[in-house]
Amino acid sequence: METRLISWNVNGIRALWRKGFEAWLGQQSPDILCLQETKAQADQLPPSLLQPFGYYSYWDYPERKGYSGVAIYSRTPPEDVRRGFGVDRFDAEGRVLVGRYTDFTLFNVYFPNGKMGPDRLQYKLDFYDAFLDHLLARRAYGERIVVCGDFNTAHHEIDLARPKDNARTSGFLPEERAWMDRLVGNGFIDAFRRFNTQPGNYTWWDLKTGARDRNVGWRLDYFFVSADLVDSLVDASIMGDVTGSDHCPVGLTLAAR
Repeated sequence: METRLISWNVNGIRALWRKGFEAWLGQQSPDILCLQETKAQADQLPPSLLQPFGYYSYWDYPERKGYSGVAIYSRTPPEDVRRGFGVDRFDAEGRVLVGRYTDFTLFNVYFPNGKMGPDRLQYKLDFYDAFLDHLLARRAYGERIVVCGDFNTAHHEIDLARPKDNARTSGFLPEERAWMDRLVGNGFIDAFRRFNTQPGNYTWWDLKTGARDRNVGWRLDYFFVSADLVDSLVDASIMGDVTGSDHCPVGLTLAAR
């Protein structure tokens, strides 16, 4: 038996709903769907989005309306669901959902964007550090971990079309990439790169410049797994043909343990 997961920064779930999201969900029918940047509160969502047919749904809403937000749709209810990771200044922005399943603990995360200025860049780096501390503490308890979402950083030069042009741009700064190095150094594996080591595989494109048509993109969306789940990896993919957002979905398939 296998578990198929999809992660997608939807850049506004209500806008995507008007572009055929429900039909896409029905066609894909993943076991677990993680959404980031939902940009909606419960009272702004139609019932078919708040609780899709065939799924249990879980949401983390930010205090600020029309901003951030994450959701999990799951065919099987997790054993436990937590919102945030216990740090108020980060949890207030509605960026983290944690679902504990029998075979793994799933972190659905919308990491901060650092492009708005020095304060937000520092917030992002602080978030990174606090989140990794939390992740390592959970792993120390013996949990097998899957982390997915929009990391808002391209890890290596292969992960964006124009690395030299963006060397001083948030999303590819040395300090942001160094944190990704720390994540890997602590035993977390970039699932997609276990199956595909080729360039030209991106998950975000600047829509204003028509970058997607030219595939001038960045790989910002990932699945990372702890080392004790590597033997369960069946497939990891980028669903680059799926439109509706400035990001495309990414997928992961795990074999049952």
